[in-house]
Amino acid sequence: LGGPNRTTTVTGPLGDLVAAAWRLDRRSASGSLAGSLTAVVEMALASGLDLVGGAGANDPVAATSSGTGELMAAAVDAGARRVVVGVGGSASTDGGLGAVRALEPLARLHGVELVVACDVRTRFVDAAAVFAPQKGASPAQVELLRRRLERLADVYLRSYGLDVRELEGGGAAGGLAGGLAAAGARLVPGFDLVADEVDLADRLVDADLVVTGEGFLDEQSFAGKVVGGVAGLAGAAGVPVLAVVGEVLDGVDLPAGVEVVSLVAEVGDERARGETVAAVEEVVGRRLAE
Repeated sequence: LGGPNRTTTVTGPLGDLVAAAWRLDRRSASGSLAGSLTAVVEMALASGLDLVGGAGANDPVAATSSGTGELMAAAVDAGARRVVVGVGGSASTDGGLGAVRALEPLARLHGVELVVACDVRTRFVDAAAVFAPQKGASPAQVELLRRRLERLADVYLRSYGLDVRELEGGGAAGGLAGGLAAAGARLVPGFDLVADEVDLADRLVDADLVVTGEGFLDEQSFAGKVVGGVAGLAGAAGVPVLAVVGEVLDGVDLPAGVEVVSLVAEVGDERARGETVAAVEEVVGRRLAE
């Protein structure tokens, strides 16, 4: 989505203030005027693990999603009637409670479409076991967080009438997706949302080759992530795919029409990490010249 970046100071994952960028625009991806203002909020810029210095510096029990809710509230106050929230890379496993509280009173969301873009199918309570260890949680903390999510699911059911336990993808970003769903958001696959915004299916019709990529390619790459989504659309259009990735897991079954190139194997780890753009251009250029 277009539009210039705006910056709002919000509560970071561990309570420190952070300056988080977001966007507000009236144009669609094609550049035509849309009917209402659309805001794009990236959770990682307000509540991300990188903001606290990674898992080793995180407090996985205290970490909050409040800043994401504050960004969403700022977008609504600025006139947005559609708010798209990208989730992933969060520091918190608070079930979105911080964000929901920051959005209160929820009556302010009347007439506002909330869309959460997520690429995992993890259930709400399972977020503790699946994601919290990546955020620095010990086994004891994982169990504490699991029980906390169980109780929070009961609160959401009583307060908003939605059982987030049964919501596929509700565990994304430590349960933030489920919390926002309780507040009225619609969860959609991130790839599908972006593909629709840029009219990807139509753009593939006249293509000779599609180039896509990912940091590490494994079986999960073809289960709702970008590479798998691109491969599906390109396959339907009869267009071959070149996936340029950092590394690839041995033995991954590739769909028909998909070729994978590992940057690390082609140019070495140092260049793959330090000169990524140049390395991708070099590898793709060689393939096109063949």
